[in-house]
Amino acid sequence: MAGDDMGERTEDATPRKISKSRERGQVAKSQDLSAAVGLAAAVTLLGIFGTSLIKHFAEVLTRVWEGQTPGDPLSIDGVIGASRWVGGSTVITVLPIFLLVFLISYLTNLLQVGWLLTMYPVKPKLSKINPVAGVKRLFSLRNLVKSGVNGLKLVVVGGVASFVLWRSVPNLTALPRLQAEVALLAIGRLAMELALWLLVVLLLLAIIDFIYQKWQHKKDLKMTKHDVKDERRSMEGDPQVKKQRMKMAMEVATQRIQGAVPDADVVVSNPTHFAVALKYDSETMGAPRLVAKGADLLAYRIRQVAIANAVPIVERPPLARAIYWGVDVGREIPPHLYEAVAELLAYVYRTEKSAA
Repeated sequence: MAGDDMGERTEDATPRKISKSRERGQVAKSQDLSAAVGLAAAVTLLGIFGTSLIKHFAEVLTRVWEGQTPGDPLSIDGVIGASRWVGGSTVITVLPIFLLVFLISYLTNLLQVGWLLTMYPVKPKLSKINPVAGVKRLFSLRNLVKSGVNGLKLVVVGGVASFVLWRSVPNLTALPRLQAEVALLAIGRLAMELALWLLVVLLLLAIIDFIYQKWQHKKDLKMTKHDVKDERRSMEGDPQVKKQRMKMAMEVATQRIQGAVPDADVVVSNPTHFAVALKYDSETMGAPRLVAKGADLLAYRIRQVAIANAVPIVERPPLARAIYWGVDVGREIPPHLYEAVAELLAYVYRTEKSAA
């Protein structure tokens, strides 16, 4: 039973483990979602600028066919110049669209994982160049499943593309008889229809992949109960060491109480949870000074020492709490407590005088 408790990963990952895995670049991210959003951006931009792009390319082709490009079209220099002109014109026209698609795809990744910059994934490791380990990773169950899923995606996308193209065969066979601009418009419409069909399919696949990646990442980060205990122990420290430190701190506080409380003028209590010891010497102090304070067990110890040394104990819960939380040991009380402490000391001095 203990072995199962230590071996089965049944616990959700702690914030610390999630943070460490993120530092190593291990985040839930769907590449399919980025590709689908990029395709959606491309389709949208082509729908907006498609007609002007087709007209521009038709004009470029017409000028090439009619020999209106820079230089002599029959010379090698002329052919090179025409190629440069066509290439430059195409780049200037298409580059803004490519840059927008790239920016949208990048923002999609950013929304999935947030800002993350780490060199851990490219860090050199001997295990990465180990051929045995590489073969094991290649034929692992996860990689085999991933390959099968990618193959299924390819079949689905190929099937949709084939269906759209097969339905458009009559229009494709008529392209040679059309003018350049009309033919390009027909090809553009066909490309847009194909892109829309593929976009619908890829978006569905991307949503499924995104949900799966989130689930798989959460599953991969799961921890055993033993791991959770080890992490808590490493963050809080060894319980035995922590206990020993608390014991030593208690002994130091008790020694301070035993040395300071007997000389105090009064102990103010809560009555059981808090206790503070005050001392006042008009010749050396500008105001009463806090010489000891404690809560719970230390408060009990302060009261014991006070009783043993005949130091008056007065129950003033609000004043005891105010001094405990607002004044450090060895410091004089703040001005806003002067009146309450003065009244308390006057009461103590009157009581002692009456008793004497």
